[in-house]
Amino acid sequence: MAIGKSQIRPMPNLATWIRQKDAKSFRTIFAKHPEIKVWNARTRNVPIDEMDGLLLSGGSDISPEFLRQDVPDPSVLDKQIDPDRDRWEFQAVQNALSRGLPILAICKGLQVFNVALGGTLKLDIKGHNLPEQKQRDVQPLRSARGASHRFPKVNSAHHQAIDQLGDDLEVEAWAAHDGIIEQVRLRKYPFALAVQYHPERSRFYDSLFDDFFARLKSSKC
Repeated sequence: MAIGKSQIRPMPNLATWIRQKDAKSFRTIFAKHPEIKVWNARTRNVPIDEMDGLLLSGGSDISPEFLRQDVPDPSVLDKQIDPDRDRWEFQAVQNALSRGLPILAICKGLQVFNVALGGTLKLDIKGHNLPEQKQRDVQPLRSARGASHRFPKVNSAHHQAIDQLGDDLEVEAWAAHDGIIEQVRLRKYPFALAVQYHPERSRFYDSLFDDFFARLKSSKC
């Protein structure tokens, strides 16, 4: 029996901004979900009101103009900050939140999400940006009892982190040795999870992406 046009479910649209250096890692993830159309704002115009979910990926430090705090020593910030990307991502967060869309935030994405919700950052921390932390799961975590995803160790490499939590964010995991926040979720919201580590770099975290993409698909139904 022929399927009418009204019976064909449109592809879910995912909005994101992914650096060229990270594209290969995410391409492997997206290849498992060919039914999702990915819109990378770095390379194309994204019709944000037509999106069904938001992925905030890693990147350089947030531009000072978007932070909710003073920057006493600007030298601690990355030299390759990208105000255009920051402007797009903060607007995309507000659009997604207003529509109840699923959100997954990674590394810098966690920091953007926290700031967008009124939080602040530790602008330079020590001991969380060692070479072995970038690709290997060596950072021990302790997780809250009700954490949505629990990993004993993660591949977390960064020099900034959450300081004051944004509104309605709840911590799900911390670095075991010093309590730096590694995973948060938004309370009373369908799905908004933010992690400081890099799940796109290892199949170890497939369950996290599977959860996010399942929410993305169901939001299109």
